[in-house]
Amino acid sequence: MEQTNAVADAAQSTAQMATTTADWWGMLVYCLIIFAIIYLFMVRPNKKRMAEYQKMLDSLQVGNRVMAAGIYGVIKKINEKTIEMEVAKGVVIEVNKNAVASVE
Repeated sequence: MEQTNAVADAAQSTAQMATTTADWWGMLVYCLIIFAIIYLFMVRPNKKRMAEYQKMLDSLQVGNRVMAAGIYGVIKKINEKTIEMEVAKGVVIEVNKNAVASVE
């Protein structure tokens, strides 16, 4: 009788371990699917937007009309990290290139 109980206990223990392992794999697959969705819908489009923005910054030329920090102006000089833009006749301001939001 004791052997039967021992076998039954061993079988029950094995079944519980199998269920726990299956739950662990299911959770891992679930997490991988969530990370894939986040990558496809958030990270990848953001990389594409940033690449387009960098391309726009690289194509800036003297004479372009731009909007930087909500201020419209015409580029007069391009430096390494900044641009000088004329916002009114005789009024030139220096702004960071990353402040440029759009080119008209």
